[in-house]
Amino acid sequence: MDVLIHLFVGLHIIGIASLLGGFLTQLKAMGEGIARFTPAMLHGAFTMLVTGVILVGLNQADDQSVNNIKIGVKLALLIVILGLVYVKRDEEKVDKGLFGLVGLLTTANIFIAVLWT
Repeated sequence: MDVLIHLFVGLHIIGIASLLGGFLTQLKAMGEGIARFTPAMLHGAFTMLVTGVILVGLNQADDQSVNNIKIGVKLALLIVILGLVYVKRDEEKVDKGLFGLVGLLTTANIFIAVLWT
């Protein structure tokens, strides 16, 4: 079971890397007001959602304790991120504030995962 959990943790990290990497590559464009949500950001957020749900299930099946409040907060942030990226994915440019919000929420999600014990 540990191998399976670690496999999905790796996939979860790939998802966050895709989402955050897509954001970081658009920072210069955000400064110019022409940033857009890339397909990598959408796929990364969706990968995080799927692998996160699977990880919770695997951890509960393995009788490990799961902090449901932490998972709920992370899920809420991710749903907001995924909703924004999905709705605005076809627009040529996205408002700076909205684009920055996605980056902020993504970073917050990372710090919640790492620091909330």
